[in-house]
Amino acid sequence: MPSPVTDRFWLGCAVWAYRNWVGSFYPPGTGSDAFLRCYGERLTAVEGNTTFYSIPSTETVQRWRQETPDRFRFCLKLPRSLSHAGPLAAQIEAAAAFRRQLQPLGDRLGPAFLQLPPRYGPGAIADLSQFLAAWPVVQWPLAVEPRHPDWFQPQPRQALNQLLQRYGCGRVLLDTRPVYNGVDDPQVTSDRRKPQLPLHPDVIGEYALVRFISHPDRDRNPAYLAEWQERIRHWLAQGITVYFFVHCPQEIYSPATAIAFQAQLERAGIPILSLPTPPAPAQQQLSLFS
Repeated sequence: MPSPVTDRFWLGCAVWAYRNWVGSFYPPGTGSDAFLRCYGERLTAVEGNTTFYSIPSTETVQRWRQETPDRFRFCLKLPRSLSHAGPLAAQIEAAAAFRRQLQPLGDRLGPAFLQLPPRYGPGAIADLSQFLAAWPVVQWPLAVEPRHPDWFQPQPRQALNQLLQRYGCGRVLLDTRPVYNGVDDPQVTSDRRKPQLPLHPDVIGEYALVRFISHPDRDRNPAYLAEWQERIRHWLAQGITVYFFVHCPQEIYSPATAIAFQAQLERAGIPILSLPTPPAPAQQQLSLFS
């Protein structure tokens, strides 16, 4: 008997407002006011980098909810004014204000994620503990992305995982191998270079939040995606919810990689829900997706 289809797999990109997707991922002529609606007709989640740079207005948050389907999740990054402004404990009230501002999204909210700055190392674990203790994970799950290299050493890695487990938080899994394991540098023109850090696929708690940094040359990604396929198969069988986000130094390629990965999982017999079916006129896809 085949396994029942699960609704615990969510797939998306880092952004929805990318103008160069018009004519490939979005139908020709799509205006910026329709980007989120079109995105939600094709993928099931978005990483939501937009909140890292600014906190949306009440009207904007309400519009986000209205323009997305029931089966859609925003995994929003905490603002840099909060995460990159010194000790986190000093930002507990600001974090509460951020939660209140985004709360109208209701069931559209997937886990939020806290990206620690590169300078924030294991020496700050007491500060991180104080911040996580004040975050209501039952109300809004939270995942943490470490970026200081020392967090990836055995003892700090274990200490961080234990801390996250204590407070019911998750750990963001950043996979930058496709853009670093080669002779070229596809990030050479990017102003948002991802760090070269070890991949430790540690799942803390009931969900995994994966950030896959794909290579613009699609032939460079399959070996890594095959690894993720088997991890996802295993995690879903364990009852773990998976949020999988595809990035690329050339963002125009991200949706195609995400959609191809969905198809790969389905071909492998992994029991996940299909992606949404866009309205008929929007099903015309250009060579980028062929």
